[in-house]
Amino acid sequence: MRKVLSQFGEGLLQQKLSTGDLHFLSDAYTANGGNGTGPTPHEYLGAALAACTSMTLKMYSARKSIALENAIVTVDIERVDDVEKFSRAIEFIGNLSAEEKERLLEIANKCPIHKALAGQIQIKTQLVN
Repeated sequence: MRKVLSQFGEGLLQQKLSTGDLHFLSDAYTANGGNGTGPTPHEYLGAALAACTSMTLKMYSARKSIALENAIVTVDIERVDDVEKFSRAIEFIGNLSAEEKERLLEIANKCPIHKALAGQIQIKTQLVN
């Protein structure tokens, strides 16, 4: 996996992010002191879960010849009593049987980001200068 780099951007809270040759921004909402120039870190976290879920479903359905035309994944995150609560809604587009839909829901829970978020996480922080 390519490393992700973050450094100060324009304005009070904007961050310039890069991974390899890709460049993007993160910011806070204007109501929280940012300029709203990019997704918030929590929105990127939700995007990671949504994208990983969709990718996993697309790969699985192709491998199993399931007629899944699209999987629309919506993720919302809210903090309640110091707990991050993820709500994920998945809409399947295609001519699918009830059994295929049930199996695809099982597969959605096997995406690597779902596993990472639902499992034990360790964060190691070190000073480099």
